[in-house]
Amino acid sequence: MFRLPFVPREEKFFELFEGSARNMVKAAQRLKELVDNWDSVEARVGEITELEHEGDSITHQIMERLNRTFVTPLDREDIVLLAHSLDDVTDFIHAAADAMLLYKVDRPDQRAKELADIIVKSASEIQAAIPQLQHHAELKQILERCVEINRLENMADRVFRSSIAELFDDTTDIPKIIKWREIYEHMETATDRCEDVANVLEGVALKHA
Repeated sequence: MFRLPFVPREEKFFELFEGSARNMVKAAQRLKELVDNWDSVEARVGEITELEHEGDSITHQIMERLNRTFVTPLDREDIVLLAHSLDDVTDFIHAAADAMLLYKVDRPDQRAKELADIIVKSASEIQAAIPQLQHHAELKQILERCVEINRLENMADRVFRSSIAELFDDTTDIPKIIKWREIYEHMETATDRCEDVANVLEGVALKHA
């Protein structure tokens, strides 16, 4: 069958989504390595910054392809939401790491490590769900992964609240409180954005079930 050369193959969108998810997981893993080891901080944050730029590039490619594609594999609004939601996760991971470097904070505490671990788990669930969009038989598994991502987000909320309470209990150093509150907020927001991705995936799965 003759295919017009300027019409992209539908599969390319899924390839780009998978690339964005892989990039997001790498950023999450680098953040976890940063808070767990707390050495070579500037170099580690630099790696996360590069991943954030890569995420922006992939999102740009998706938007560019969307503008050139007449028939898309998913609803256009779902493609836009999924692309930006994936990128937002990486953005907030980067924001947390960058704030740690900028504010020259002390070694992260246990709560920061717990939040980083939740981010990795949430991002990994998303990465596993993205390829399943192409297979009707696996749409139910996407819904199950979405439930797990929501559970992880609720866990992150609890850890965040505990981290703020402990921060005010443990120190009267106001600058330290302000710095770590912002970092914790960035990390918790990353899990919120994972839940946003899950909501998009759930909507797509239900539409095509």
